[in-house]
Amino acid sequence: MNQERDTQETLAQTQGGQPEHTPQEQQTTTGQPDTETTANETAGTEQAQKDGEKKTSLLRELLSWVEVMVAAVIISFFLTRVVLVNSVVPSSSMETLISPGDRLFGNRLAYKFSDPERFDVVIFKYPVDEEENYIKRIIGLPGETVRIENAKIYIDDATEPLQENYLPEKWVIANDGYEFEVPDDCYLMLGDNRNVSADARYWAEEAYDNGLVDSVKEGTSYEYVSRDKILGKAMFTYWPHFRLLSDYSE
Repeated sequence: MNQERDTQETLAQTQGGQPEHTPQEQQTTTGQPDTETTANETAGTEQAQKDGEKKTSLLRELLSWVEVMVAAVIISFFLTRVVLVNSVVPSSSMETLISPGDRLFGNRLAYKFSDPERFDVVIFKYPVDEEENYIKRIIGLPGETVRIENAKIYIDDATEPLQENYLPEKWVIANDGYEFEVPDDCYLMLGDNRNVSADARYWAEEAYDNGLVDSVKEGTSYEYVSRDKILGKAMFTYWPHFRLLSDYSE
């Protein structure tokens, strides 16, 4: 009977299914890597790297644009403060050489190593109000006596007048009875379009009208432009048309 019970237990063990795994076998089974999870983690890492590289690239591009803009500002500041003077012509006083609304550049370095010359067209601080810039032609040089007689200009004791082929029309207004004693280191400025130009002929009166002096006679010191108030020599117009201003001598 004991032999029969042993046989039944053996049959029960055989028919009862797979034997239980040993702890070592369980550890081996559960310790196998999840292939799908690993692939996702790898893909996530690669995407994060790509996102980081993209952000770095954008930052570098932004910094490069900032560098370009800063360099442009510095260059522009240097050019406009040291090399060039930008000016807009508001009136017709310099026609036909320069028209109202023209924009032009002047050379700030033109007189660093040489003196201004007669007939140069220059940009300068208006003597009566130095907040304004004017553009006129140099007519009288330091130490000269300049006379205006019957629409002609005479220098010192000359009997022949200056040849002024640049005048746009016959000079009929304020064309007689003027004499200017140009101080040292100063210049006398007149516009080409003499019939409309507000130039040295009127500045003494304007100084008086603005309360800068007690009489027109005292205002004669405002008729001249000192050399250090000359900002530059006119070079060319750049708007609305490009035009060199180098050929504007007598």
